Amino acid sequence: QVQLVESGGGLVQAGGSLRLSCAASGRTFSYYAMGWFRQAPGKEREFVAAISWSGGSTYYADSVKGRFTISRDNARNTVALQMHSLKPEDTAVYYCAARSSPEYSDYAARYNYWGQGTQVTVSS
Repeated sequence: QVQLVESGGGLVQAGGSLRLSCAASGRTFSYYAMGWFRQAPGKEREFVAAISWSGGSTYYADSVKGRFTISRDNARNTVALQMHSLKPEDTAVYYCAARSSPEYSDYAARYNYWGQGTQVTVSS
């Protein structure tokens, strides 16, 4: 069992930056690939970014590539999502997820554990 708790969401103006953090507890964090997903009102949950267990491989949705960076610190059991050049369309609840595999995925159903989410609102 892995427990995930997100933090760092908030209200920011378009063009601004936010850093989301996800703290993991429970089983050995480094055994899990990690991902960030988001869900806007009335829309399905969508993939944002993912990172392999070692942190050596990352993958991004086209909509955030070049603006968002995912990273992890296995010693601290945390994964972060640094977001720059935010747009109103980035507004959503952002979820951290853990997958019982060293390899990441952009498919939500392949993740085993989820946090409760943190709201990100970007004003125009």
